[in-house]
Amino acid sequence: MLYSEERHEACAPREWDADCAASMIATIVADTESRFSPDTFWPMHPLDADDGDTRPAYPLYHGAAGVIWALHYLRDVGAARLKRSYGPHLYAVLSLDREWLAAEKFDAPAAYLMGETSILMQLYGDAASPDIAEPLAERIAALIERNETNPAREVMWGAPGTMLAALFMHERTGQSRWGELFRRSARTLWSQLLWSSEHECFYWTQDLYGASHTFIDAVHGFVGTASPLIRGRHLLDEREWAEWQGCIANTVRRCATIEHGLVNWRSRLTQPQGRDARMLMQFCHGAPGFVVTLADFPGDALDDLLLAGGEATWCAGPLTKGSNVCHGTGGNGYAFLKLYERTGDAMWLARARQFAMHAIEQTQAHAARYGQMRYSLWTGDPGFAVFLWDCINARARFPTLDVFFTR
Repeated sequence: MLYSEERHEACAPREWDADCAASMIATIVADTESRFSPDTFWPMHPLDADDGDTRPAYPLYHGAAGVIWALHYLRDVGAARLKRSYGPHLYAVLSLDREWLAAEKFDAPAAYLMGETSILMQLYGDAASPDIAEPLAERIAALIERNETNPAREVMWGAPGTMLAALFMHERTGQSRWGELFRRSARTLWSQLLWSSEHECFYWTQDLYGASHTFIDAVHGFVGTASPLIRGRHLLDEREWAEWQGCIANTVRRCATIEHGLVNWRSRLTQPQGRDARMLMQFCHGAPGFVVTLADFPGDALDDLLLAGGEATWCAGPLTKGSNVCHGTGGNGYAFLKLYERTGDAMWLARARQFAMHAIEQTQAHAARYGQMRYSLWTGDPGFAVFLWDCINARARFPTLDVFFTR
């Protein structure tokens, strides 16, 4: 079975309503602003509280830095009006995130989704003068360089995440130092590839949380790493990209599980037994993440798999976990938006919008159930609001993977 049916539900039969989507964005933004505290920022949602820890979080992934990014992004693209700017609070978020990393014993200040690199990038984007911006840029560059050999080798903590940071900084400034940092990380990752004679493909191991893994998924695994390489291929020389292109296509195809014309991918190259052996169908583990991260892969070598992955995502239906973009209905909907951009087929846009309407109902139901909205970029409602905006505008800009700076 390509996915667990109990993790999905039938899509609500509601027609696309752009006004309804815009109203949901406004509701999310207004509620998020109303719950802001300059001392504690936003309350932790029970679904984000690991082991019942309800203390506020600060990283880009599931904390205050991500909420601020989402609010400012929605403001800058014209999706919302804000009562205040949250930029002045980013220095406090930076300090609190450092304290959180130390308390959790994570020696990972550079981590793109969990550490300070992305917070410093927000401060850089808001900097009013070169005197403020340049010291921030120097610190960002030092963190990217430090993270080059991080054994995590994935987007959340490792070099692939800080490659994205280098790429966004290069796009923002055009400065050659960012391209060189990107290339150095890419070459280090190439040197760390391992060969599986069983699967006849290259892969990486990820040293995470005290264990070694062989993830191939979009957050912790191989295709998450492929994403910045694809996006930044213009920074590599022609020979390097040709080698990467062949490597990525081969591993993606070798790891695919195909049934009845549909495809999904397991979480790991070497799949464990028991609960962790399940086939998931969400952005962070499964076909939706493969489609999103590989949608800009040049040529047609993977087209059959991407389309079959999109079909499998549609057949599975919305996720019962809610509307978020990491492991919810919004993230799966991004796969359809990506396929719409890649193929021009309006069916994929219609499917994304159907998932959006269903996810609006999920958001409303969860807010009523828990007595609060979910204040998080990747796992909560502000990230879902970005997905709604992209559905309205018929485009795919996955937050902080496809876009970071807006001004």
